[in-house]
Order: sequence, then C-alpha cells, then structure tokens
Amino acid sequence: MTVQTQDLQGLDLRAEIDRLRKERNAVILAHYYQKPEIQDLADFVGDSLDLSRKAQATDADVIAFCGVRFMAETAKILSPEKIVVLPDMDAGCSLEDSCPPEQFAAFRAAHPDHIALTYINCSTEVKALSDVIVTSSSAEKILSQIPAGQKIIFGPDKNLGGYLARKTGREMLLWPGVCIVHEAFSETELLKLQIEHPGAPVAAHPECPPYILDHADYVGSTSGILAFADTMPGDTLIVATEPHIIHQMQKAAPLKTFIGAPGADGNCNCNICPYMALNTLEKLYLALRDLTPRVEIEEGLRLQAKKSLDAMLAMASGTVGLGDLGPLKVGAE
Repeated sequence: MTVQTQDLQGLDLRAEIDRLRKERNAVILAHYYQKPEIQDLADFVGDSLDLSRKAQATDADVIAFCGVRFMAETAKILSPEKIVVLPDMDAGCSLEDSCPPEQFAAFRAAHPDHIALTYINCSTEVKALSDVIVTSSSAEKILSQIPAGQKIIFGPDKNLGGYLARKTGREMLLWPGVCIVHEAFSETELLKLQIEHPGAPVAAHPECPPYILDHADYVGSTSGILAFADTMPGDTLIVATEPHIIHQMQKAAPLKTFIGAPGADGNCNCNICPYMALNTLEKLYLALRDLTPRVEIEEGLRLQAKKSLDAMLAMASGTVGLGDLGPLKVGAE
C-alpha cells in the first residue's frame, strides 16, 4: 500500500487515530515487535496467544491489527462479524512463506498416522490443514496433553519444534521452516557480547537456532521473556529476539539495561523484522479512516481453520484436553 504522505502533512496522527478509534468503535492490537510509537497507542500489546484471546473477546466493531498478516487473519477467523484491518497487507512472515499449503497438504497425506501440531505463524490455509495450533507460549503445555503414542508433525518452525523435542524428549517430524529474524543472530557476536558483560543472562526466543539457545539462561515466548526481564537477578540482560520488545522492558524496568543480541555485523538492528516494520502510524491512520486493507476469508475455509485455533485456545487454557475435542482430522482432507 502506497501512503501519500503529502496528503497527511499537518495532521496530528496520534490525535486523529484516537478520534477514529472512538468513531469506529475500534480496538488497536499490537505485537511486541511493533515500533514503539505503535505499541504506545495500542489498546493491547501482547504475544500471539494473548492477542488471539483479545481478538476473540473484544466487543469492538473494528479490529486494527498492528502485526503481520497471519495475526490479522487469526483475528478474523475468531471474530468473523468484525471488520479486521491490517495497516499494510504486505506484512507477511518468512515462516508462513516457508510452508505453502499445497506442499503441507501433500506432507500430511504422506504421513496419515500423524496429527499436525502447527505453529500459529502460518497461513489460514495451513491452519485449516492442521489439528491443533500452538504459540510459543502455549506449545509445551499443549504438547504435554497429546498421548505419548501419537505421532506428530510439527511445523513450520524447525527451531521451535526442535527445542520442544529436546526439552520434552518427544519425537516429532519437523517441517523445515525458519524465521529470518531469529536465524540472523550470530553465535560469535553473542559470545563477544557475553565477554563484554560478564554475568549478564541471555534470554532467547525458541525460534532461535540451537547454537543460540545453547547459550541462553532463559528460553521462552515474548511474554515469557518480558516476565524474565522483570524478575531476573542483576541489572543487565542480553535479549535474543526482535529488538522492539526492549521497549516494553524499558518501560517496566527503567533502571535495568537491555542489550539486543547482535547479528553477524555486530548490530542488533539487522534483526528488526522487515514485515513488522511495514506498519506505520500513517498506514494505521489510513486503515482506520478508510477501513482498508480489510482481511476477508471464505467462510468454509474460516470454519475449517477455526477448529485448530479453538483447540489451541481450549487446551492452552486448560479447560479441555485433547480427548475432549472429538476425533482429530488425521491427514489432509
């Protein structure tokens, strides 16, 4: 989407966004990887699981989702009666791109005795081919509820799947996808940073490759990393995930020092998610003003995808177990 910035000159964008939020009865949801100015004006800032719950629970008429496309699609799947807008429809995800639906369907068909435990960073079409969706904060809890004898496909993130397999001892068939942001961290540069800051713990997202996770004192989701940053001993933390999360850390603990883990060039800015960065205040304003670009999903596809998301929300909350969800869709339909 091209923003005609000359048309917006002289506008107080924050004030205009607040005005439109009220006029549209809109809620603004933002992921922790969004720019600080977007995080600060959002109604809710969270990780994928928390934002999914907010999207389902809100009584707003409009959801403006400041994140990436699969997140906005998730909101529309869970709240089809609401208008869902994404400031920039080009805000995709490398993990989603790594898992084309037709290839995933063929993979499932080749392993009909496996269920698909699928990371939320995937397309609506892949969600519709999956049995249970997971987030990084809910994956281990959901995995623990699946019978030990049940064979599992985990995709699209091989790093998250590999981390879960190592931690739980559960063998899974992994789809070979990766996040370009977390793959960019350099082990060499991380070790240099640890020498510069002796004793500083490292908190890492499980989307990181094993050679980064091996040096982490804490491995967890974005919300988990934030909790660790708030309660950790000491006053310096090295953070191995998208660096915009540091904004929330600094707000919660302004007397602590947070250092983004570097890439090969020694700079943490190379790990900024290029897709998340596409959203801007200007595009958010236009999305609320024009109610476009709007997320639309064909109803049959939405209902099929909703089954795997409903399973996630139920199992993550502990209200039901896998056996309470009825027969699983083993193999692609």
